[in-house]
Amino acid sequence: MMKKLITICAVVTMVLAVSGVAQADTFGTGLNEFDIDFVSISGDTNPTSGYGIVDGDYRMGTFEITNDQYAKFAAELGVPVTGDPSSAYDLSATYTGASVPTNNMSWHEAAQMVNYLNTSTGHHAAYNFTGTQGTSGYALDVWSAAEADGGTNLFRHKDAFYFMPTEDEWVKAGYWNGTSLQTYATKAGDTLVQGDGVSGTGWNYYDGGYATDPSGPWDVGSGSEELNGTFDMMGNVWEWMESSYYADDYGTGSGRGLRGGSCHGDGSVLASSSRLLYYPYNESPIVGFRVASEVPEPATMSLLAMGAVALIRRRRQ
Repeated sequence: MMKKLITICAVVTMVLAVSGVAQADTFGTGLNEFDIDFVSISGDTNPTSGYGIVDGDYRMGTFEITNDQYAKFAAELGVPVTGDPSSAYDLSATYTGASVPTNNMSWHEAAQMVNYLNTSTGHHAAYNFTGTQGTSGYALDVWSAAEADGGTNLFRHKDAFYFMPTEDEWVKAGYWNGTSLQTYATKAGDTLVQGDGVSGTGWNYYDGGYATDPSGPWDVGSGSEELNGTFDMMGNVWEWMESSYYADDYGTGSGRGLRGGSCHGDGSVLASSSRLLYYPYNESPIVGFRVASEVPEPATMSLLAMGAVALIRRRRQ
């Protein structure tokens, strides 16, 4: 019996660590509490060239960050989400539903939310802002090589737990099937089709007409589940990349990548080869973001496995 329980514990731990298994992290307090769901992405295999090469496991947000999540972050922060340049903070969401992806979102605004996710849970801030938060002088800087993730990613601190995905991390989570990068983020047996936001299938993009009436992003998760357990990495809104559009360009104002297409773009911009350049102070009604993270420590996984074993024991009694 003991051998069986040990085996079950080990199996549960391994299952929790593989790609496509959802986990949720909680942030905020009281009425401002919110969850972010993640799926695990394995580092066991990689493309041999191009985008999507990531050594080591990590987690990708299952969904795009919503208006509700962003509003709760802003309320919990307690000071205005603002800074320098002011143009990065001068637009509110165009599409205002609680469960639609937050939009008109600059890279700077996304970075401040990601920093909150880290600092509110005892981790190091991912992005280096200087000055006083909540004031117009709060400005983005880069980390030194000694502080930078891997010694080279000057945008991300090496001790950050939550972050915006780099283009490699995003592409791998969307399109890598363990053997090759797919053109589309579809699961085996699925094809790229336009959805309607109601049936729970398809994607939100333009295909001779808009997916919804009126057109716009739908509630996250309203379409088909994708290759590695995510939703809406194709369509809905373009998503910010942490990394610069041009490799190794770490100027604070340098252009960043956008990926995934939007509800207003056609199928071509949903492909793994499609990318756009946008500046970190730019805002658009069809630009949002999702969050990625490190994998929790094995001890956390073991506790989850022990909980599963306890549940099995109770069911057998």
